[in-house]
Amino acid sequence: MAETRKMHLYNAWLPPPVAEQTKKEKDSFVYVVRSVKESWRPDDPESVYSTLKWISVIDLFVKAKSDVSLEDVAALVDVGLELFYISQSKLYVQVRWGNILVKLLNKYGKKLSLKIQWRPFYDILIHTHFTRNAGPEGWRLRQRHFETVTSLVRTCRKFFPSGSAAEIWSEFRSLLENPWHNSSFEGSGFVRLFLPTNLDNQDFFSHNWIQQCLDLWDSIPNCQFWDSQWAAVIGLCIKNYNFINWESFLPVLFSRYMNMFEVPVANGRGSYPFSVDVPRTTRFLFSNKAVTPAKDIAKSIVYLLKPGSSAQEYFEKLVNLLEQYYHPSNGGHWTYSLERFLRYLVITFQKRLTREQQNMDEKRQAELYLGRSERAAFVKTVLKLFDRGQYSKNESLAETVAAATSVLSYVEPSLVLPFIASRLYMALETMTATHQLKTAVTSVAYAGRALFIASFSSSSSKIDDLGNTDKFVDLLLISLSNALLGMDANDPPKTLATMQLIGSVFSNIAFLDDIENGPSFMPTICFSDWLDEFLCRLFSLLMHLEPSTVLTEGMQTSATSGTFLVEDGPSYFCMLEILLGRLSKPLYNQALKKVSKFVKTNILPGAISEVGLLCCACVHANPEEAAVHLIKPILASIISSLKGTPVTGFGGMGISDASVSTKAKPTLSPALETAVDYQLKIISVAISYGGPVLLHYKDQLKEAIFSAFEAPSWKVNGAGDNVLRSLLGSLVLYYPIDQYKCISRHPDAAVLEEWISTKGDQNEEQLSSPKWHVPSDDEISFANELLSLHFQSALDDLLQICRTKIHSDPGNEKEHLKVTLLRIDSSLQGVLSCLPDFQPSIRDGGVEDLGFSLFLIAGASGSTIGSSELREKAAEIIHVTCKYLLEERSDDSILLILLIRIIDALGNYGSLEYDEWSNHRQAWKLESAAIVEPPINFIVSSHSQGKRRPRWSLIDKTYMHNTWRSSQASYHLYRTSGNISPSDHVGLLMDDLLTLSLHSYETVRAFAGKSLLKILKRWPSLISKCVLILIENLCNPSSPEHAVLGSCAILATQTVLKHLTMDAKAFSSFLLGILASSHHESLKAQKAINELFVKYNIHFGGVSRSIFRTSGIHSDEPNFADLVSQIASMSFDTTGLHWRYNLMANRLLLLLTMASRSDTSTSSKILSETTGHFLKNLRSQLPQTRILAISALNTLLKESPYKVVAQEQHHSSERNNNSSLEEALSQIFQEEGFFNETLNSLSHVHIISDAESTSRGNHGSSFQSLADKSITRFYFEFSALWPRTPSWISLFGSDTFYSNFARIFKRLIQECGMPVLLALKTSLEEFSNSKERSKQCVAAEALAGVLHSDIDGLLGAWDNWIMIQLQKIIQAPSVESVPEWAACIRYAVTGKGKYGTRVPLLRQRIMDCLISPLPQMVATNVVAKRYAFLSAVLIEISPPRMSVAELEFHDKLLEELLNSMSHPSAQVREAIGVALSVLCSNIRLCESYTHLRTHEEAKNDGDKSSKNESWHKLLTEKASELAVNIQNASQFDNLENSVDMTYRNGISNDESWEEMKWMETMFHFVISSLKSGRSSCLLDIIVGLLYPILSLQETSNKDLSTLAKAAFELLKWRIFPEPHLQKTVAVILSSANDPNWRTRSATLTYLRTFMYRHTYNLSSEEKRQIWRTIEKLLIDNQVEVREHAAGVLAGLMKGGDEDLARDFRDRAFIEALSIQKRRKRNLSSGHSAASIHGAVLALAASVLSVPYDMPSWLPDHVTLLARFMGEPSPVKSTVTKAVAEFRRTHADTWNYQKDSFSEEQLEVLADTSSSSSYFA
Repeated sequence: MAETRKMHLYNAWLPPPVAEQTKKEKDSFVYVVRSVKESWRPDDPESVYSTLKWISVIDLFVKAKSDVSLEDVAALVDVGLELFYISQSKLYVQVRWGNILVKLLNKYGKKLSLKIQWRPFYDILIHTHFTRNAGPEGWRLRQRHFETVTSLVRTCRKFFPSGSAAEIWSEFRSLLENPWHNSSFEGSGFVRLFLPTNLDNQDFFSHNWIQQCLDLWDSIPNCQFWDSQWAAVIGLCIKNYNFINWESFLPVLFSRYMNMFEVPVANGRGSYPFSVDVPRTTRFLFSNKAVTPAKDIAKSIVYLLKPGSSAQEYFEKLVNLLEQYYHPSNGGHWTYSLERFLRYLVITFQKRLTREQQNMDEKRQAELYLGRSERAAFVKTVLKLFDRGQYSKNESLAETVAAATSVLSYVEPSLVLPFIASRLYMALETMTATHQLKTAVTSVAYAGRALFIASFSSSSSKIDDLGNTDKFVDLLLISLSNALLGMDANDPPKTLATMQLIGSVFSNIAFLDDIENGPSFMPTICFSDWLDEFLCRLFSLLMHLEPSTVLTEGMQTSATSGTFLVEDGPSYFCMLEILLGRLSKPLYNQALKKVSKFVKTNILPGAISEVGLLCCACVHANPEEAAVHLIKPILASIISSLKGTPVTGFGGMGISDASVSTKAKPTLSPALETAVDYQLKIISVAISYGGPVLLHYKDQLKEAIFSAFEAPSWKVNGAGDNVLRSLLGSLVLYYPIDQYKCISRHPDAAVLEEWISTKGDQNEEQLSSPKWHVPSDDEISFANELLSLHFQSALDDLLQICRTKIHSDPGNEKEHLKVTLLRIDSSLQGVLSCLPDFQPSIRDGGVEDLGFSLFLIAGASGSTIGSSELREKAAEIIHVTCKYLLEERSDDSILLILLIRIIDALGNYGSLEYDEWSNHRQAWKLESAAIVEPPINFIVSSHSQGKRRPRWSLIDKTYMHNTWRSSQASYHLYRTSGNISPSDHVGLLMDDLLTLSLHSYETVRAFAGKSLLKILKRWPSLISKCVLILIENLCNPSSPEHAVLGSCAILATQTVLKHLTMDAKAFSSFLLGILASSHHESLKAQKAINELFVKYNIHFGGVSRSIFRTSGIHSDEPNFADLVSQIASMSFDTTGLHWRYNLMANRLLLLLTMASRSDTSTSSKILSETTGHFLKNLRSQLPQTRILAISALNTLLKESPYKVVAQEQHHSSERNNNSSLEEALSQIFQEEGFFNETLNSLSHVHIISDAESTSRGNHGSSFQSLADKSITRFYFEFSALWPRTPSWISLFGSDTFYSNFARIFKRLIQECGMPVLLALKTSLEEFSNSKERSKQCVAAEALAGVLHSDIDGLLGAWDNWIMIQLQKIIQAPSVESVPEWAACIRYAVTGKGKYGTRVPLLRQRIMDCLISPLPQMVATNVVAKRYAFLSAVLIEISPPRMSVAELEFHDKLLEELLNSMSHPSAQVREAIGVALSVLCSNIRLCESYTHLRTHEEAKNDGDKSSKNESWHKLLTEKASELAVNIQNASQFDNLENSVDMTYRNGISNDESWEEMKWMETMFHFVISSLKSGRSSCLLDIIVGLLYPILSLQETSNKDLSTLAKAAFELLKWRIFPEPHLQKTVAVILSSANDPNWRTRSATLTYLRTFMYRHTYNLSSEEKRQIWRTIEKLLIDNQVEVREHAAGVLAGLMKGGDEDLARDFRDRAFIEALSIQKRRKRNLSSGHSAASIHGAVLALAASVLSVPYDMPSWLPDHVTLLARFMGEPSPVKSTVTKAVAEFRRTHADTWNYQKDSFSEEQLEVLADTSSSSSYFA
């Protein structure tokens, strides 16, 4: 199997010496797999850590695209999975192995036959992320772990065996049954994550199952998280299973998809007015960016399309509704999701076509493939969106449109290419909007290849419907000639776009020539004229460039830091390379002469790199010619300029007499300096790819470099450095030659070049592998000569300066050092890794047992020169220099930075190549669509397996691949073998860097730190030494600030932090060192130490076993238990440490205790001591330490012995284990007044201010400095595990109830039983009756913990004192602490267990206590409080599993609520409305789950149901009746307003007041049920209340109307499913004919959104009825209603049904025309004003329904409308407004849209307009 696989193209095309080496990679991979297996011993679980060092090596093989055998990969995957499962609690190991497994499976998965079980993954997730007692690992690590496991699950899904889907569904189905519990969100997240849709599991999926999913989806409305989970699940099924008949689901699905885009409908809000709140942890874990799941929607739509399906119609309708939001004037927060939607539509469409063309998919039968007509229909629909979005102000949308156009132009050229063409012509005409031109040019560049193939290929001309292909050639011509005008130094975006266009065009043409007889490309252009014009424009552009940055002195700037042409992407250089590479000989010479003349005559310091790249492209295209015309003259000019100028003698010519230079410092004149600098830098860029040609100019080059280094100017020295560097590079490195010449031509069109795909069959391409520059012996000897001149001699000079201080003048010494270091640096930067690396030193055992480890992957950046001895000599001399500089010149940052660069190049072998590769990779991320041909091409019907690119672009990628290989080839060689240690020279360099990284200059520290880290990463054995030295700086009181900052910067890196987990000595010294650093005064140092500590916490990965074991074996290593006690002694308040250090000590204590849990020998003692310690800390004086103690206790107190458990025997056996903890704790809490103090100190945490009522993490810390905030805020992000049900009731107010406080009390009681309750009793009573709110808060938390603790003896305590206490609380008159007490009750009745299914002991008692009626005379706020408490209980009850007692509770309460709906107090009415909505929805949901109940329960329910079901009839009927009464009363009020008020409040009106109050409660009910997401169960009642809501928008009772409006706003977002929809339509139709005009108007407002949301669900008959009804309202006798109806109709025509709209338009036109004719004859034909206004409004509606386009019927309609200008008032203003609006929306494109009008029509329009000039 492995034999058939070919080498990857990038490897086959490597330079020959390297390609030869790659053949050994197969064997070295075998060695790696074997080593991984050997390093893991199943008997020692810790040995998994020793496998980690191989992971980066495996990654190498994946990235290098090596040819390895599949058997080895399969073996590796098996081992990896086993290791992954076995390291359950070692998160870091799982992260590393998980990531590499994902890579391997993604790459080789299709070829491996695996079966993977899903359950282990689920267990790992639950164990690590979904249990309360999580381990000590830092959140950053946990987050990475979660991401890894989920991506691994996604990768492995396709390997789940058959039957998994059914298991997974049955596992998570139960979580979904109660939609109002957070477990349903988790359940949906798990279903989406785990459910496999592979072939093995297809039997599970069926029509009914999909139906079930859609019903579940509907159970929570308006929740983005929920929507995106289900959209993803359904999307996967649609893609993979076409045996399900999707037709029947289309209306539901499309209606969902459309409503998921939160766009503003009819001036409404653009986002859900409230959305169901998903807990933060769930959102964080199942990452869903809170936006529309555009990708899943797009995927589903594309895969729903098939021949004969109506999906295409639905899709068109969706596009018609959404297209207006793509228009530039309609942007908003929705633009992002719309842009994603468009992008994924096209991407998925392309993927689907590719799969169908390759027939990869056996699953899809051929008759389901998309045919020509289906493709065309899809493209036509998407073009509407392109049309709107092309010129969007949102850049990513415009970019997406351009790229998508390019893909689709290969699919359906006959539609897309004319669209591109018309858009370009338009943009050229409108000179005002320049951004349009840029976008249009980009589109042409992206579709360049499609245009070419359509014009030139022999087969495409047969496609008849492409019409005349010459127009595409014209288009390219026009765009090329315009491209010349587009190069403008003042408009960078446009310039770059035109360069991209030129590059795109010439990448397609095989050869550029002016011969008359050949296959002429572009017959109308004489090419050499174009070339001349192009170069002229280019030169003028270069002359006008402004450099973006001022080139500063100091660090020499590299030759390529230029203006926007170089900085903003590779298009400038690519364009030049392609153009010059493709020219024929005569044209090339013509160009070269012009360039040569330009370079000789101009000196442009502002465009150095641009001109340099121009020369470089010339040299690359033809080195021999270019050398004569460019390199030779510039060199000559440099040498002659520098002849006779003063020299310093530092350049290596030998040191001049020191006495001469002291008299006057020689300098160059500024003009000469600039000119020479410019020319040297041009040369340095130009010779990059010179190669052997440069040998002819050997002496001139040597002389130029010498004189540059000798010149008395730092600028010129720097330029000389550039020349030396690129000269060495072009001699010894491998790089491609003739990269841009065309080799193979397109089989169908000889003018064009054939493009290549890296996938698929590659025989022909491998023959044409690129030519590489492989250095000849002459080049190597020249390079060696240069090294001895500038590297070895410079090193000798350096040693001489440092040893024998030859300069008396310090200024001269500095200059000499600078130049000498510069020469060394440039030599090293030039030869990169061609200078061999240090030899590592090998401990015991010779080289022979290294086996394969001396070769992993092949890679070299060039031929070897010099020797490793040379590198070693350099390291020794640099070490001496470093000492000298730090003693003598430690304040000279230029010298030090040069020194660090040299050390970096010496010590970090290969890192320079790595930097170059990563920079280049950034540039390739911008790879433009212009040079990618998609795998599907219907123009010439040639399809390939992957994207095709021009050959030059692939060579470029190969070149980068080689650079990357050379940086990695030796990097990992010695890391994997234990007995190889780094050479001593590396040690020297590391010491230097360590000293430099503590330097007082920040820049020096940063550079040195970066370099030091690279060494530490490569040689981990050096880390320990570093840590100990750096920690010493923290402990040492006399160390200066900069040393502390430098130490923290290095200690805080991941490399070092990871090492700490394994190394006992470093670990303990690190912890104690941080705690001992409180004596540093400066704020900066404290902030750095803080951040280091926070980082350590975030990345904390546990502690390795080996650290626990060090007890007494090695005397020098600290004992773990001693370490803990040492830290514990620092963490008491009394030690007098600063509170921040006290906090740190406590935090460390907690981490160590949690980490030691796994180690049985030490843990129990440490655990009990620490828990006691934190319990005492609850009374601490330091607020932060108190809060930490709370989170600590939450973690340390485990599930507990005194809990009432069903199995008694289990319970007795546990008693004994926990005695140690219990003893330690009971001593503490039985101290006198312990709880009193504790509650008191906890009450200070509750800071209750109006502004910051919910500042959870940040407890009143405004007085803290920044450094303190970072540390305190970090600890107290407790995840809110409670409440487990969504909170949405505003009634509870903002509570400061901290559930984790309650949990401590609960755990403490469970741990130690009744004694705690007794000790707590008195304090609790005292605090509950306190006047201060903060004390009541704590009391509420403590009581909640007591009520929920479920221990033996709790029931007795309830009867004794708890119940009385609770009744007191219910009847207490205080108001402000209601939210906390409500939360306390809610906590107490919360279901037990993770998913809240077990009932707590006291739930029933609490319910009984609350349901018992209040005494007669109590304040209204007590009544409201009781209802709030009742709602809290109702929310927590799980309806699907209600017991009989709970059902009775519901029935009793329902009766009570229905009787008190007209309560006189508004506060109580709101509470009743809320409670009623929760209650009714609970009852309804419970009824829908009757199948879960036993037989007897069902019998009991039977007789109740008749009584129960009458309530909803009662509510709706009464509501409709009262609505009419209130409306009439309100009109009556308006009439009788003048009558005496006393009468109004008299007896007759009591009843109507009652009615209004009842109605208010009802509206509260609707608002609450819509807000809480519980409306799905109550739709019939909501539909029944639709009429009251519509009719009571405007009444004399302001409160009532405000509520009605609030309900109305929420109702606009609600979608009604089938059975309720007909009723809704009936209500709407009757309200539209209501006698009260305000109701009619409100109905119209509602209709706008109603019709939009239900487009797919309404039957055509219902739609017709609604249209007819609205049309009637056009002639309503109320003007407002008429105008409103016209607005609604215009909206409906935009996105509604084309047939209805057309019919309406035609009738409106005929009607208006007949009226117009009659008016002309002056017949006052008995038309009422209303009917004339109606006719005109109907016309206006038609005109306004197309805001941007110009359909054929529009001119007549507008003109006819304008003719009604002379009518009296309401008509006249309508006409004026409509015409003005028409003019505004069509202004942009009026230039060519006016051609649709006749002269006469334009005159009529001009008459209506005051500013007639615009329409001339």
